[in-house]
Amino acid sequence: MESETKPDALCCPPQPTYPTLSTLALEGAEADDELAKLAKAIGHPARVRILRMLSRKEARVCSQIVDELPLAQSTVSEHLRILKDAGLVRSSQDGPRVGYCIDFDGLRRLKALVAII
Repeated sequence: MESETKPDALCCPPQPTYPTLSTLALEGAEADDELAKLAKAIGHPARVRILRMLSRKEARVCSQIVDELPLAQSTVSEHLRILKDAGLVRSSQDGPRVGYCIDFDGLRRLKALVAII
């Protein structure tokens, strides 16, 4: 049986400081490419479900996410990789365990890009 770990212990360390949303372009070719990448990342129901789980500020390890979804571990890992590559999820490794947290800056960026359509 997996040892009990508090969700906060699994969460990622504080993020590095990035430019504020107001200094990033919300229109133009780069913004369009970024929005397309983010839209593709949330274009699967399982990834949306994972984001909903993590957005409740509850860190999870991959095995906990697998327990909540009817998907194989390798499939969940691939969904997490896509979300991480898009900047919507962060991860932190503690030995063999990888904790996943929502990247609220990435989520705010997605919302800002969608809001101007």
